[in-house]
Amino acid sequence: MGSPCAHLFGSHHFTYYATMSHRISLKAYSLPMSQPQPTDDALIRLCQRGDHAAFEQLAHRYEGQVYNLAYRMTGSASVAQDILQDTLTSAFRRIGRFRAGNFRAWILRIAANASKDFLRSADHRRHVSLEHLTETTPIQWPDHEESPEDYSLRLELANVLQQAILHLPLEQRLVLVLIDVQGLDYQAAAESLKAPVGTVKSRLSRARAAMKVHLASHTELLPEQFRLNK
Repeated sequence: MGSPCAHLFGSHHFTYYATMSHRISLKAYSLPMSQPQPTDDALIRLCQRGDHAAFEQLAHRYEGQVYNLAYRMTGSASVAQDILQDTLTSAFRRIGRFRAGNFRAWILRIAANASKDFLRSADHRRHVSLEHLTETTPIQWPDHEESPEDYSLRLELANVLQQAILHLPLEQRLVLVLIDVQGLDYQAAAESLKAPVGTVKSRLSRARAAMKVHLASHTELLPEQFRLNK
């Protein structure tokens, strides 16, 4: 699936920066990979039999993605951390009612709803301004194979992309994060949003168009090699 800004930055560059920047390092959460890992379905069955360790494995598997969605939606590292904890708590309480389906879409739906609840809350209106959000940067871990110059470039571009995402209307922002950042397909995104696939496609199209307009009108904020050719 093409990125909304692939023709601005090149598909490889946009995919790399959009998925890696402002994401908490999965290395901090991953379990050792020395042996084959159980499937989500296998872990869910264990959870539903009362195996708390199985839920901990599911949490380790998806908490990076939950955090990233919450950060992309709110722009605040501290709020994203709170949403992560709320999402995992809610998922743990509701795991017994989970039926066959896409667990990833299910837990991201919980995170998406928590993010929307925060953005619509009085607390958000009182305490969080867009200017504050765009200045909030979560923890970053440079890639060991990444040069200091590339790392600096990634952060610079990440800030511009995050500001553009935060300018999107809420529902467009969510569908763009689910598909273009998290990598869900249309069906999984529709399941996560509880919306028809056609609605998802329409929102994504509008979100991508808005991203293109925003970035094209703020080329001075982009690193030089990613600016539109005149």
